[in-house]
Amino acid sequence: MDPVTAVAAAGVALVAQGALQSVGEEAARSGWNSGVRLVERIRARFRGDTQAEGALDRVAQAPDDEDALQELERRLAAYMLQDRAFEAEMRQLVDKAVSSQGRGAQVNAAMIKNVQVFNEKVEVQGDWNMS
Repeated sequence: MDPVTAVAAAGVALVAQGALQSVGEEAARSGWNSGVRLVERIRARFRGDTQAEGALDRVAQAPDDEDALQELERRLAAYMLQDRAFEAEMRQLVDKAVSSQGRGAQVNAAMIKNVQVFNEKVEVQGDWNMS
């Protein structure tokens, strides 16, 4: 998987996660402010593109809809490929959203299914639990 697609997949997973979370105190406790900024930035970039806006809205309404997730991922990756500044911004927002979620990031395998991510260097800090 190329880096743009990996960032798009992570961004879509965060959008879906935000849609699944309850609003209010829970969102504030979980440090979801970075995730909200991510969704707002995607929405602002998609403004005027009714198909892209619709893809984002479908994920917000049905975060477990696999077709909606894939459509949003494709559209987000396309925008990132067309605009390198937007790509860099998405990378920063995704990194910040993941790191703000507290002690360690959890990957929900149900959201990312069979995604393969190749990294040149992997660093792990803190506790590592596998089950």
